[in-house]
Amino acid sequence: MQPESKVKLGVIGLGARGKGLLHNLLVMDDVEIPAVCDPYEDRLQQALEIVAETGRPKAEGYSDYKQLLARDDIQGVIIATTWITHAEIAIAAMKAGKYAGIEVGGAAALEECWELVRTSEQTGVPCMLLENCCYGRDELAVLHMVKQGLFGELIHCQCGYEHDLRSEVALGEQNRRNRYSNYLHRNGELYPIHGLGPVSKVLNINRGNRLMTLTSMSSKARGIRQWATDKFGETDPLAKKEFAQGDIVTTMIKCAGGETISIVHDTTLPRPYSRACRVQGTKGLWMEDNNSIHIEGRSPQHKWESFDGYREEYEHPIWKQFLRDGVQGGHGGMDHLVIRAFAESVKNGTDTPIDVYDTAVWMAITVLSEDSIALGSAPVSIPDFTRGKWMNRTPGPVGRYRLDRVDESLFNG
Repeated sequence: MQPESKVKLGVIGLGARGKGLLHNLLVMDDVEIPAVCDPYEDRLQQALEIVAETGRPKAEGYSDYKQLLARDDIQGVIIATTWITHAEIAIAAMKAGKYAGIEVGGAAALEECWELVRTSEQTGVPCMLLENCCYGRDELAVLHMVKQGLFGELIHCQCGYEHDLRSEVALGEQNRRNRYSNYLHRNGELYPIHGLGPVSKVLNINRGNRLMTLTSMSSKARGIRQWATDKFGETDPLAKKEFAQGDIVTTMIKCAGGETISIVHDTTLPRPYSRACRVQGTKGLWMEDNNSIHIEGRSPQHKWESFDGYREEYEHPIWKQFLRDGVQGGHGGMDHLVIRAFAESVKNGTDTPIDVYDTAVWMAITVLSEDSIALGSAPVSIPDFTRGKWMNRTPGPVGRYRLDRVDESLFNG
């Protein structure tokens, strides 16, 4: 199949994240945006103005995503709506023959994860969770090091989402942010994917390994109420609101290969940002929080080294190229790279480097952790969405943005 010279994508959901991704798309010369969609008129008009200001052809605006999907000139869609609508829209997109790029968010029900898989398999249309952290500079350097055996046999990984979101959650209803209702009514690992995505690629999940079981535990919920009390006084309605989501949720996962993964969700207490990543094997480990690494036989005995020198030595070719060309896009460039990965897959007519099986199992962690917590932290089985294919799946499609192996030959010198 000959690659298309241009790729035509629609954007569904134009809140803060959707607008950010729209800006990323509009700097790409080979991407056209014929249509955008949001039920809120102010957001829709703002997005149409953003497209017009670039000098591109006028985009059409829709309040109903089904109308956008009915167009025959759209090859793929970016879905940046509220969490609980991601799967519904992605399923409709695949049935309409459009590649589905889903913004990060956990599932509300296990069935929607299975339906994503079934629909992709039946239609032959790919579905990609747009996990930008898989393309972080540190994460890709560590992936490169793992592929070269620097850590030995992997034993344990840690990750998480540790981010002070008290104001975003507490004021979410008035600011039309989707976290508010989820935190109010749900208690689980609501946002596992920023950490779990890169860790899964390091551990070859769905390609020779898989996630088997999990158990989750939640602390009490006090952070948002304390924040609201301090900001607005103890008589304010927010200060009296009972949020279901615990301040700290800890999830442990066992893999088929014998490795363990620890995930922490920590977003309603005061703290600096971290994804808490750690990759540990029989020859050493890397930790994000203190930018440190220890490799047996290379590092001073029992002492940390700075990761900076190792990152330079093992820079992933994606980032070597990105640094040469000029880093751009949100979140330090990760947003640009993940959107490029999606756009080039659509353009080339190939599967995506984060495929529907990755998408389903990462999203499923949220609802499974809710189940575990509700059952008193009981172990819960994680479905095998590949239905056994993980044991001997062929490598993913060849491309610069692949995450199952590192191929220097695909990049400019």
